[in-house]
Amino acid sequence: MPRYLHTMVRVRDLDASIRFYNLLGMRELRRREVPDGKYTLVFVGYDDNQAGEAEIELTYNWGQDDGYEVGTGFGHFAVAVPDVAAAADAVRSGGGKVTREAGPVKFGTTVIAFVEDPDGYKIELIQRG
Repeated sequence: MPRYLHTMVRVRDLDASIRFYNLLGMRELRRREVPDGKYTLVFVGYDDNQAGEAEIELTYNWGQDDGYEVGTGFGHFAVAVPDVAAAADAVRSGGGKVTREAGPVKFGTTVIAFVEDPDGYKIELIQRG
């Protein structure tokens, strides 16, 4: 069954962003350093997060300390689907745009694809059983 997973935003100061979300009662749930890609991912959410509940993905691109404008800082929505290739095909068949075909994420093994909504917002499809 498809479900909403997370929203990704790019941040210029990871520690400051984590402190801000702590003020909202969220905490760091997990962190992933990706040296080959030169970025760090931190997922924040609430203490009572159950597996699969929506989170915020803070992405720090190493060396990008000048920041982003709100319009360039937004990354994507993420939706879990049982079969990424089939979901991407359904979008394409319905006249939608697939911007990244189904396959493993760079520097990882998770199967993903990207599609765009009619306004150009990106949606990451993530394969989950």
